[in-house]
Amino acid sequence: MADIQVQSLSQFTLSETPDGYLLEVEGDGGGTIAVSATPEQIDAIVDALDGLLSEGEAAADEVDGAS
Repeated sequence: MADIQVQSLSQFTLSETPDGYLLEVEGDGGGTIAVSATPEQIDAIVDALDGLLSEGEAAADEVDGAS
């Protein structure tokens, strides 16, 4: 498998289509990827992001509470 060059996110757009959604993601190197996603897939992305953010907030609360 080829090495993947990781870029920082510079912008993204999400638009509705007749079959679901079109997600376009652009990296700071100028490369863009467009993918179609079902509503269920978008829900899974939202849930995954929410879970990660909740974990980070919980960890920050533990550190703040320990002070």
